Amino acid sequence: MLAGFTHAPAVELAERLARLAPGALGHAFFASDGASATEIALKMAFHSWANRGRPEKSRFVALQGGYHGETVGALGVTDVAIFRDAYAPLLRAGLVAPFPARHADDHRFGGIRGAIDAADALRKLLAERHGEIAALIVEPLAQGASGMRFYHPEYLRRARELCTRYEVLLIADEIMTGFGRTGTMFACEQAGIAPDLMCLSKGITGGYLPLSCVLATDAVYGAFYDDRVERGFLHSHSYTGNPLACRAACAVLDLFEREDVLRANEAKAARFIQAAAPLAHHPGVRDFRHLGMIWAFEVESDHADFAARAFALALERGVLLRPIGKTVYFMPPYVVDDAQFALLVDAGLAIVQALGTGA
Repeated sequence: MLAGFTHAPAVELAERLARLAPGALGHAFFASDGASATEIALKMAFHSWANRGRPEKSRFVALQGGYHGETVGALGVTDVAIFRDAYAPLLRAGLVAPFPARHADDHRFGGIRGAIDAADALRKLLAERHGEIAALIVEPLAQGASGMRFYHPEYLRRARELCTRYEVLLIADEIMTGFGRTGTMFACEQAGIAPDLMCLSKGITGGYLPLSCVLATDAVYGAFYDDRVERGFLHSHSYTGNPLACRAACAVLDLFEREDVLRANEAKAARFIQAAAPLAHHPGVRDFRHLGMIWAFEVESDHADFAARAFALALERGVLLRPIGKTVYFMPPYVVDDAQFALLVDAGLAIVQALGTGA
Protein backbone atom coordinates (compact mmCIF):
# COMPACT_ATOMS: atom_id res chain seq x y z
CA MET A 1 0.00 0.00 0.00
CA LEU A 2 1.16 3.53 -0.65
CA ALA A 3 1.21 4.49 3.07
CA GLY A 4 2.31 8.06 2.57
CA PHE A 5 4.57 7.32 -0.41
CA THR A 6 3.90 7.20 -4.14
CA HIS A 7 5.54 6.20 -7.40
CA ALA A 8 5.53 7.39 -10.99
CA PRO A 9 2.96 4.93 -12.49
CA ALA A 10 0.36 5.76 -9.81
CA VAL A 11 0.88 9.49 -10.23
CA GLU A 12 0.69 9.28 -14.02
CA LEU A 13 -2.42 7.09 -13.97
CA ALA A 14 -4.23 9.30 -11.44
CA GLU A 15 -3.48 12.42 -13.48
CA ARG A 16 -4.58 10.83 -16.75
CA LEU A 17 -7.81 9.47 -15.28
CA ALA A 18 -8.59 12.89 -13.81
CA ARG A 19 -8.17 14.47 -17.24
CA LEU A 20 -10.37 11.87 -18.92
CA ALA A 21 -13.18 11.73 -16.36
CA PRO A 22 -16.20 14.02 -16.63
CA GLY A 23 -16.34 16.99 -14.29
CA ALA A 24 -13.64 17.56 -11.69
CA LEU A 25 -12.80 14.10 -10.34
CA GLY A 26 -9.26 14.97 -9.44
CA HIS A 27 -8.49 12.52 -6.62
CA ALA A 28 -7.80 8.80 -7.08
CA PHE A 29 -7.96 5.99 -4.53
CA PHE A 30 -6.64 2.69 -5.92
CA ALA A 31 -7.70 -0.85 -5.03
CA SER A 32 -7.65 -4.24 -6.71
CA ASP A 33 -11.17 -5.09 -7.94
CA GLY A 34 -14.59 -3.69 -8.63
CA ALA A 35 -16.28 -4.76 -5.39
CA SER A 36 -13.45 -3.12 -3.45
CA ALA A 37 -14.05 0.08 -5.39
CA THR A 38 -17.73 -0.04 -4.40
CA GLU A 39 -16.80 -0.56 -0.74
CA ILE A 40 -14.43 2.41 -0.90
CA ALA A 41 -17.01 4.68 -2.52
CA LEU A 42 -19.71 3.77 0.02
CA LYS A 43 -17.41 4.21 3.01
CA MET A 44 -16.03 7.43 1.59
CA ALA A 45 -19.53 8.83 1.03
CA PHE A 46 -20.65 8.06 4.58
CA HIS A 47 -17.41 9.19 6.22
CA SER A 48 -17.30 12.45 4.27
CA TRP A 49 -20.73 13.38 5.61
CA ALA A 50 -19.73 12.33 9.14
CA ASN A 51 -16.63 14.52 8.94
CA ARG A 52 -18.90 17.41 7.95
CA GLY A 53 -21.01 16.91 11.05
CA ARG A 54 -23.80 14.84 9.41
CA PRO A 55 -23.29 11.24 10.61
CA GLU A 56 -27.02 10.58 10.27
CA LYS A 57 -26.53 10.49 6.49
CA SER A 58 -25.67 6.80 6.52
CA ARG A 59 -28.12 5.14 4.11
CA PHE A 60 -27.70 4.43 0.42
CA VAL A 61 -30.13 4.37 -2.48
CA ALA A 62 -29.64 1.92 -5.35
CA LEU A 63 -31.71 1.11 -8.41
CA GLN A 64 -33.99 -1.88 -8.66
CA GLY A 65 -31.98 -4.66 -10.32
CA GLY A 66 -28.66 -2.97 -9.63
CA TYR A 67 -25.46 -4.94 -9.12
CA HIS A 68 -22.35 -3.50 -7.48
CA GLY A 69 -20.27 -6.45 -6.32
CA GLU A 70 -20.31 -9.31 -3.86
CA THR A 71 -18.54 -8.06 -0.75
CA VAL A 72 -20.82 -7.27 2.19
CA GLY A 73 -21.12 -3.53 1.63
CA ALA A 74 -21.54 -3.93 -2.12
CA LEU A 75 -24.26 -6.57 -1.62
CA GLY A 76 -26.15 -4.08 0.55
CA VAL A 77 -26.73 -1.97 -2.58
CA THR A 78 -27.18 -4.94 -4.94
CA ASP A 79 -30.71 -5.91 -5.91
CA VAL A 80 -30.08 -9.25 -7.62
CA ALA A 81 -31.49 -11.99 -5.42
CA ILE A 82 -29.19 -14.83 -6.48
CA PHE A 83 -26.15 -12.93 -5.21
CA ARG A 84 -27.73 -11.18 -2.24
CA ASP A 85 -30.25 -13.43 -0.52
CA ALA A 86 -27.88 -16.05 0.93
CA TYR A 87 -26.10 -13.29 2.85
CA ALA A 88 -29.16 -11.23 3.78
CA PRO A 89 -28.60 -11.59 7.58
CA LEU A 90 -25.18 -9.93 7.16
CA LEU A 91 -26.35 -6.98 5.11
CA ARG A 92 -27.60 -3.50 5.83
CA ALA A 93 -29.94 -3.25 2.91
CA GLY A 94 -30.07 -0.03 0.96
CA LEU A 95 -33.17 1.83 -0.15
CA VAL A 96 -34.35 0.76 -3.60
CA ALA A 97 -35.51 3.24 -6.24
CA PRO A 98 -37.42 2.18 -9.38
CA PHE A 99 -35.40 1.28 -12.46
CA PRO A 100 -36.06 3.68 -15.38
CA ALA A 101 -37.61 0.95 -17.49
CA ARG A 102 -38.90 1.63 -20.97
CA HIS A 103 -42.68 1.74 -21.26
CA ALA A 104 -44.27 -0.84 -23.53
CA ASP A 105 -45.24 1.90 -26.00
CA ASP A 106 -42.09 3.97 -25.41
CA HIS A 107 -39.73 2.47 -28.01
CA ARG A 108 -39.85 5.38 -30.44
CA PHE A 109 -38.85 7.79 -27.70
CA GLY A 110 -35.88 5.68 -26.57
CA GLY A 111 -37.35 5.11 -23.12
CA ILE A 112 -37.54 8.75 -22.04
CA ARG A 113 -40.99 8.38 -20.44
CA GLY A 114 -39.72 5.58 -18.23
CA ALA A 115 -36.73 7.72 -17.28
CA ILE A 116 -38.96 10.65 -16.33
CA ASP A 117 -41.28 8.46 -14.23
CA ALA A 118 -38.38 6.81 -12.40
CA ALA A 119 -36.76 10.18 -11.75
CA ASP A 120 -40.02 11.44 -10.29
CA ALA A 121 -40.11 8.44 -7.94
CA LEU A 122 -36.51 9.18 -6.95
CA ARG A 123 -37.48 12.80 -6.26
CA LYS A 124 -40.20 11.68 -3.86
CA LEU A 125 -37.83 9.32 -2.06
CA LEU A 126 -35.09 11.93 -1.68
CA ALA A 127 -37.53 14.64 -0.63
CA GLU A 128 -38.80 12.43 2.17
CA ARG A 129 -35.57 10.82 3.37
CA HIS A 130 -32.61 12.88 2.15
CA GLY A 131 -31.61 13.68 5.73
CA GLU A 132 -30.54 10.05 6.23
CA ILE A 133 -29.19 9.33 2.73
CA ALA A 134 -25.46 9.57 2.04
CA ALA A 135 -25.45 8.64 -1.66
CA LEU A 136 -27.27 7.26 -4.67
CA ILE A 137 -25.31 4.57 -6.55
CA VAL A 138 -26.11 3.70 -10.16
CA GLU A 139 -24.72 1.74 -13.08
CA PRO A 140 -24.86 4.47 -15.74
CA LEU A 141 -27.02 3.64 -18.81
CA ALA A 142 -26.67 -0.15 -18.54
CA GLN A 143 -27.36 -2.64 -15.76
CA GLY A 144 -25.33 -5.79 -16.28
CA ALA A 145 -26.21 -8.64 -13.92
CA SER A 146 -29.96 -8.03 -14.05
CA GLY A 147 -30.02 -8.74 -17.79
CA MET A 148 -28.20 -6.00 -19.74
CA ARG A 149 -30.99 -3.50 -19.19
CA PHE A 150 -30.39 -0.14 -20.86
CA TYR A 151 -32.01 3.14 -19.91
CA HIS A 152 -32.29 6.68 -21.23
CA PRO A 153 -29.60 9.27 -20.30
CA GLU A 154 -32.36 11.63 -19.16
CA TYR A 155 -32.60 9.64 -15.95
CA LEU A 156 -28.97 10.39 -15.11
CA ARG A 157 -29.46 14.08 -15.85
CA ARG A 158 -32.42 14.28 -13.50
CA ALA A 159 -30.78 12.11 -10.85
CA ARG A 160 -27.75 14.41 -10.85
CA GLU A 161 -29.95 17.47 -10.37
CA LEU A 162 -31.92 15.78 -7.58
CA CYS A 163 -28.79 14.64 -5.75
CA THR A 164 -27.44 18.18 -5.85
CA ARG A 165 -30.76 19.64 -4.67
CA TYR A 166 -31.14 17.25 -1.75
CA GLU A 167 -27.47 17.07 -0.73
CA VAL A 168 -26.96 13.43 -1.67
CA LEU A 169 -23.73 12.25 -3.28
CA LEU A 170 -23.96 10.52 -6.66
CA ILE A 171 -21.79 7.42 -7.13
CA ALA A 172 -21.36 6.25 -10.72
CA ASP A 173 -20.42 2.56 -10.87
CA GLU A 174 -18.60 2.54 -14.21
CA ILE A 175 -16.87 -0.77 -13.48
CA MET A 176 -18.57 -2.43 -16.46
CA THR A 177 -19.52 0.63 -18.51
CA GLY A 178 -16.23 2.53 -18.33
CA PHE A 179 -13.39 2.62 -20.84
CA GLY A 180 -15.51 2.75 -23.96
CA ARG A 181 -17.96 -0.09 -23.41
CA THR A 182 -21.07 2.04 -24.00
CA GLY A 183 -19.51 4.03 -26.86
CA THR A 184 -17.99 6.92 -24.89
CA MET A 185 -15.02 6.66 -22.55
CA PHE A 186 -17.43 6.81 -19.61
CA ALA A 187 -21.19 6.27 -19.81
CA CYS A 188 -21.88 9.41 -17.75
CA GLU A 189 -20.66 11.49 -20.68
CA GLN A 190 -23.73 10.55 -22.71
CA ALA A 191 -25.88 12.30 -20.12
CA GLY A 192 -23.54 15.27 -19.82
CA ILE A 193 -23.20 14.79 -16.05
CA ALA A 194 -20.40 14.24 -13.56
CA PRO A 195 -20.78 12.16 -10.38
CA ASP A 196 -19.23 12.90 -7.01
CA LEU A 197 -17.55 9.50 -6.94
CA MET A 198 -16.76 7.18 -9.85
CA CYS A 199 -15.85 3.49 -9.54
CA LEU A 200 -13.58 2.00 -12.21
CA SER A 201 -12.13 -1.47 -12.86
CA LYS A 202 -12.39 -4.24 -15.53
CA GLY A 203 -11.20 -2.47 -18.69
CA ILE A 204 -8.76 -0.28 -16.77
CA THR A 205 -5.91 -2.77 -17.39
CA GLY A 206 -7.38 -4.58 -20.38
CA GLY A 207 -7.97 -7.59 -18.13
CA TYR A 208 -4.27 -8.30 -17.60
CA LEU A 209 -3.79 -7.29 -13.95
CA PRO A 210 -6.17 -6.63 -11.04
CA LEU A 211 -6.76 -2.93 -10.43
CA SER A 212 -9.63 -0.65 -9.54
CA CYS A 213 -9.95 3.00 -8.73
CA VAL A 214 -12.38 5.44 -7.12
CA LEU A 215 -12.23 8.99 -8.41
CA ALA A 216 -13.54 11.74 -6.14
CA THR A 217 -14.22 15.46 -6.24
CA ASP A 218 -12.39 18.14 -4.28
CA ALA A 219 -15.40 18.42 -1.94
CA VAL A 220 -15.27 14.74 -0.99
CA TYR A 221 -11.48 14.77 -0.64
CA GLY A 222 -11.56 17.95 1.41
CA ALA A 223 -13.77 16.35 4.06
CA PHE A 224 -10.83 14.08 5.00
CA TYR A 225 -8.01 16.60 4.75
CA ASP A 226 -7.17 17.10 8.41
CA ASP A 227 -4.33 16.58 10.88
CA ARG A 228 -6.59 14.48 13.12
CA VAL A 229 -6.07 10.82 12.27
CA GLU A 230 -9.65 9.81 13.05
CA ARG A 231 -10.90 12.09 10.28
CA GLY A 232 -8.72 10.38 7.71
CA PHE A 233 -9.96 7.74 5.31
CA LEU A 234 -8.38 4.77 7.08
CA HIS A 235 -8.97 2.23 4.35
CA SER A 236 -6.11 0.27 2.86
CA HIS A 237 -5.36 -2.65 0.57
CA SER A 238 -2.00 -4.43 0.47
CA TYR A 239 -1.81 -3.86 -3.28
CA THR A 240 -3.20 -0.33 -3.40
CA GLY A 241 -1.59 1.47 -6.32
CA ASN A 242 0.40 -1.61 -7.36
CA PRO A 243 3.04 -0.14 -9.71
CA LEU A 244 2.90 -2.92 -12.30
CA ALA A 245 -0.92 -2.74 -12.47
CA CYS A 246 -0.79 1.06 -12.74
CA ARG A 247 1.75 0.80 -15.55
CA ALA A 248 -0.52 -1.68 -17.35
CA ALA A 249 -3.41 0.77 -17.02
CA CYS A 250 -1.25 3.56 -18.47
CA ALA A 251 -0.42 1.25 -21.38
CA VAL A 252 -4.14 0.70 -21.95
CA LEU A 253 -4.69 4.48 -22.08
CA ASP A 254 -1.78 4.73 -24.53
CA LEU A 255 -3.58 2.23 -26.77
CA PHE A 256 -6.83 4.20 -26.56
CA GLU A 257 -4.97 7.26 -27.83
CA ARG A 258 -2.71 5.62 -30.38
CA GLU A 259 -5.34 3.33 -31.92
CA ASP A 260 -8.21 5.85 -31.55
CA VAL A 261 -10.18 3.01 -29.97
CA LEU A 262 -13.44 4.89 -29.45
CA ARG A 263 -13.67 5.90 -33.11
CA ALA A 264 -12.65 2.42 -34.24
CA ASN A 265 -15.32 0.88 -32.02
CA GLU A 266 -17.95 3.20 -33.47
CA ALA A 267 -17.11 1.97 -36.97
CA LYS A 268 -17.08 -1.66 -35.84
CA ALA A 269 -20.40 -1.34 -34.06
CA ALA A 270 -22.03 0.07 -37.20
CA ARG A 271 -20.84 -2.96 -39.19
CA PHE A 272 -21.73 -5.42 -36.45
CA ILE A 273 -25.29 -4.11 -36.18
CA GLN A 274 -25.76 -5.00 -39.83
CA ALA A 275 -24.16 -8.40 -39.31
CA ALA A 276 -26.55 -9.09 -36.43
CA ALA A 277 -29.67 -8.41 -38.53
CA PRO A 278 -30.61 -12.13 -38.80
CA LEU A 279 -30.77 -12.26 -35.00
CA ALA A 280 -32.51 -8.92 -34.58
CA HIS A 281 -35.31 -9.97 -36.94
CA HIS A 282 -35.61 -13.61 -35.88
CA PRO A 283 -39.18 -14.44 -34.70
CA GLY A 284 -37.80 -16.20 -31.63
CA VAL A 285 -35.91 -13.11 -30.48
CA ARG A 286 -37.41 -10.34 -28.39
CA ASP A 287 -36.07 -6.88 -27.54
CA PHE A 288 -32.84 -7.00 -29.53
CA ARG A 289 -30.85 -4.00 -28.28
CA HIS A 290 -27.46 -2.40 -28.67
CA LEU A 291 -25.35 0.17 -26.83
CA GLY A 292 -21.76 0.86 -27.84
CA MET A 293 -19.98 -2.51 -27.71
CA ILE A 294 -22.82 -4.37 -25.99
CA TRP A 295 -25.54 -6.37 -27.76
CA ALA A 296 -28.33 -8.21 -25.95
CA PHE A 297 -31.62 -9.97 -26.68
CA GLU A 298 -34.21 -12.17 -25.01
CA VAL A 299 -35.03 -15.65 -26.28
CA GLU A 300 -38.58 -16.92 -26.10
CA SER A 301 -37.95 -20.36 -24.58
CA ASP A 302 -39.71 -23.00 -22.51
CA HIS A 303 -36.46 -24.50 -21.21
CA ALA A 304 -35.96 -23.97 -17.48
CA ASP A 305 -32.24 -24.69 -17.88
CA PHE A 306 -31.92 -22.28 -20.80
CA ALA A 307 -28.75 -20.52 -19.63
CA ALA A 308 -26.76 -23.71 -19.07
CA ARG A 309 -27.84 -25.24 -22.37
CA ALA A 310 -27.18 -22.04 -24.29
CA PHE A 311 -23.71 -21.81 -22.74
CA ALA A 312 -22.93 -25.38 -23.87
CA LEU A 313 -24.26 -24.81 -27.40
CA ALA A 314 -22.12 -21.70 -27.82
CA LEU A 315 -19.02 -23.38 -26.40
CA GLU A 316 -19.37 -26.19 -28.96
CA ARG A 317 -18.99 -23.46 -31.60
CA GLY A 318 -15.91 -21.94 -30.00
CA VAL A 319 -17.81 -19.04 -28.45
CA LEU A 320 -17.95 -18.14 -24.75
CA LEU A 321 -21.38 -16.75 -23.82
CA ARG A 322 -22.84 -16.43 -20.33
CA PRO A 323 -26.61 -15.90 -20.64
CA ILE A 324 -28.43 -14.22 -17.76
CA GLY A 325 -31.68 -16.10 -17.43
CA LYS A 326 -32.99 -16.05 -21.00
CA THR A 327 -31.01 -12.97 -21.95
CA VAL A 328 -28.14 -13.60 -24.34
CA TYR A 329 -25.57 -10.84 -24.62
CA PHE A 330 -22.34 -10.10 -26.47
CA MET A 331 -19.60 -8.02 -24.84
CA PRO A 332 -16.65 -8.78 -27.11
CA PRO A 333 -13.12 -7.48 -26.56
CA TYR A 334 -12.40 -4.44 -28.69
CA VAL A 335 -9.96 -6.39 -30.89
CA VAL A 336 -12.87 -8.47 -32.23
CA ASP A 337 -13.00 -8.52 -36.03
CA ASP A 338 -15.87 -9.05 -38.46
CA ALA A 339 -15.30 -12.81 -38.80
CA GLN A 340 -15.23 -13.28 -35.04
CA PHE A 341 -18.39 -11.25 -34.57
CA ALA A 342 -20.04 -13.44 -37.23
CA LEU A 343 -19.24 -16.41 -34.96
CA LEU A 344 -21.13 -14.67 -32.14
CA VAL A 345 -24.15 -14.18 -34.38
CA ASP A 346 -24.03 -17.79 -35.58
CA ALA A 347 -23.88 -19.01 -31.99
CA GLY A 348 -26.82 -16.78 -31.09
CA LEU A 349 -28.85 -18.15 -33.99
CA ALA A 350 -27.99 -21.72 -33.00
CA ILE A 351 -29.24 -21.02 -29.46
CA VAL A 352 -32.52 -19.51 -30.69
CA GLN A 353 -33.11 -22.33 -33.15
CA ALA A 354 -32.31 -25.10 -30.66
CA LEU A 355 -33.88 -23.65 -27.52
CA GLY A 356 -36.44 -21.10 -28.70
CA THR A 357 -40.17 -21.62 -28.38
CA GLY A 358 -41.28 -24.18 -30.93
CA ALA A 359 -37.78 -25.60 -31.38
